Amino acid sequence: MRFAPLVERIAGRGVGTWDTHVRARQLIDGGADVILLTVGNPDQTPAATMIDATVAALRGGRTLYAPTIGYPALRAAIAERCARRSGRPCTADNVAVVPGAQGGLYAAVMCLAGAGDEIILPEPIYATYEGIVGAAGARLVTVPLDPARGFHPDLAAIAAAITPQTRIIWINTPHNPTGAVFTADEMATIAALCRKHDLWLLSDEVYEDLAFARPHVGAWSLPGMAERTAVVSSLSKSHAVPAFRLGWVVAPPELIRHMSNLFLSVTYGSPAFIQDGALAALSTELPEVARLHDDYETRARLMCGILESAPRCRVVAPEGGMFVLLDIRGTGLDAQAFADGLLDSERVAVLPCDGFGASAEGHLRISLGAPTPRIEEAGHRIVRFAQRLAQRPPD
Repeated sequence: MRFAPLVERIAGRGVGTWDTHVRARQLIDGGADVILLTVGNPDQTPAATMIDATVAALRGGRTLYAPTIGYPALRAAIAERCARRSGRPCTADNVAVVPGAQGGLYAAVMCLAGAGDEIILPEPIYATYEGIVGAAGARLVTVPLDPARGFHPDLAAIAAAITPQTRIIWINTPHNPTGAVFTADEMATIAALCRKHDLWLLSDEVYEDLAFARPHVGAWSLPGMAERTAVVSSLSKSHAVPAFRLGWVVAPPELIRHMSNLFLSVTYGSPAFIQDGALAALSTELPEVARLHDDYETRARLMCGILESAPRCRVVAPEGGMFVLLDIRGTGLDAQAFADGLLDSERVAVLPCDGFGASAEGHLRISLGAPTPRIEEAGHRIVRFAQRLAQRPPD
């Protein structure tokens, strides 16, 4: 039987990124004691305020259809949060509630780009981005993030990549998988390029509450950009509730209207009871969010300190987010072989980064989404595996 051309466009090289994770899950299901550091799954307990409001909504009968792009009260709360953080006007008309940041990115690209359009992305990129661009029928144009620059953007290279076909510059800060937090000057220059060439700026800010090295600069805060910016974020990481699939897009009202039409044919809205929980979470700055930030910063320092002693490896200290990168090119193994060997011999599962793009080849992404004692133990196991590799005679 034949399938639509879409199935080829969404099957980018990032699809195989999760193979190690799948194998690790199978080992765990079989009873193995594996330290799972592959995906960005927070291990912390979500705020009781949010959970209690969600349960109360369920028990109160909030199980019917909700408005396609969210209840006005939740959209207003998100808008108020955005305005407070950015210092720029934002109203409920600028907000669509979406099924997680992933759903928001997909919807934004579907409404902004199509066949023949180009989307510029600093690379490495999160593994699902390529499939989203492919689904739209657009062309992905990547600009390498140099590890020697701390994976910060080469602004001249981004400018040089712009052509008459360019439609969107798509950024992610704090960055996944590298942990780079773009500076205010970098954000201002990218915004200037968008204004100069009449481009959209699509900004994935799902890790906005997890910036360590410097304050997060949100795209909505950039002057002169309100009519050409779409900011995507969610509760998944900041509030430790990825299963809620509750995210949002902040964008010009016209784009929000187009996204509403798209969701009519896809999700038909987000669950009412989850929106009630989200409203409780976003109506105030919960102390649990700040504690999550501190947890990840502490764990990152701990893991980096341990991995400094891994022979023939180089640890990349993150400026934000919930991952640590380890450059293992000096070991003589590629990232997949290293991850496979680590899982087999030490029962630690990490993610090979080759599927994130050429700039990340030979790197491992190590999640910090596990209790601190497990993070520490995993670090020592990784060092032990690297030490054994260093003692092997050369081929």
